[in-house]
Amino acid sequence: MLIGRPGSEPEIRNFNNNSKKATFRIAVNEGHKNANGEWVENTQWFPVVGWGNIADRIERFVKKGMLLAIDGNLRNNEWTDDKGQRHSSIQVWVNDLFLIDTVK
Repeated sequence: MLIGRPGSEPEIRNFNNNSKKATFRIAVNEGHKNANGEWVENTQWFPVVGWGNIADRIERFVKKGMLLAIDGNLRNNEWTDDKGQRHSSIQVWVNDLFLIDTVK
């Protein structure tokens, strides 16, 4: 589960077979005290993907900057580009999402 804020409006794609995909990146902040006792925050960005009914909910309710809780699974995507170079990325595939508050 991740709690954070989308950095942009979700991108929605509709496919010919009536399926839908929603994507966005979520900023998750974590904080701790350093050796000097000072509070330090670190922001991590995670790509998020929702399909079908979840994509519908993302399209209707998710806005840039709102606080969300996302329950999902990690998926590792690997591909080879036109030049033969291998790439990989990890995405969070949403099982459920919860709107915690509206946009700041």
